[in-house]
Amino acid sequence: MKMGLVSAILDGWSFEEMIDVVAKMGFKCVEVACWPQGKAERRYAGVSHINVDELDDAKAKYILDYCASHGVEISSLAFYPNTMDGDLVKRQANIDHLKKVIDASHKLGVGMVTTFIGRDQHKSVEENIELFKEIWPGIIAYAADKDVKVAIENCPMLFGEDQWPGGQNLMTTPVIWRKLFAIIDSPYFGLNYDPSHFVWQQIDYIAPLYEFKDKIFHVHYKDIRMYPDRLKECGVMAYPLDYMSPKLPGLGDVDWGKYVSALTDIGYEGPTCIEVEDKAFENSKERILDSIALSKKYLDQFVI
Repeated sequence: MKMGLVSAILDGWSFEEMIDVVAKMGFKCVEVACWPQGKAERRYAGVSHINVDELDDAKAKYILDYCASHGVEISSLAFYPNTMDGDLVKRQANIDHLKKVIDASHKLGVGMVTTFIGRDQHKSVEENIELFKEIWPGIIAYAADKDVKVAIENCPMLFGEDQWPGGQNLMTTPVIWRKLFAIIDSPYFGLNYDPSHFVWQQIDYIAPLYEFKDKIFHVHYKDIRMYPDRLKECGVMAYPLDYMSPKLPGLGDVDWGKYVSALTDIGYEGPTCIEVEDKAFENSKERILDSIALSKKYLDQFVI
């Protein structure tokens, strides 16, 4: 397995500065944020370390040469939008940019894009599955034509009032995974597996690794800390952030020994990227760098 970093936490760093940090920290790879240029629509979104709108052959060569000179491989290009947004204008803009990210992944020879399925948050699961049938076969066909794998993260994108009631990502549970993989049976359609999202959903985050081992294209290391005292007060129907919070690996409730052990069981040898979303470490650039170093130091005991 290759230890890497999700670059979104390095918002405000240039591409070169970001790669310098990744290399200095001893990472082998990086999942590079590639959002459209402009204002972020939420935390960790809007970060762009590669502008896919301006990626010509010369810039692609420069990026690859800079990475190679620092011993860093790009594991994936990352863009996590809502491609099934109920707002048709936003939906189309997100699909259009996702295709640009797929194009960029092809041009750079990365061959991977990490993203969300999306969801119309005001429609049922069943209605969203029908919407998935309309939207996603074409996206996966587009990616397959470019020889780019699409890895979907299992984050429900349901954290607060603006994402209520259904969240903004359909592909959140093994039950739904089975249905969507049956609809699109493609070697280019798989998972970016993050155990933390299963913790607060009270789903087994180990067993699915074995069932879906052939669909795991990319892996995240992020932790979640549950607060049982809060949960007793507000219940599971509350906004999730009322009873849990994202933490650095090792500071939450994921059993990382069991998780990495299961990854070795299934023979996973792909990229595994630390995703930092711990608010306790975001008050300065120095603290952000500390959070990355601490996360890697903890996970180094499991991943060589």
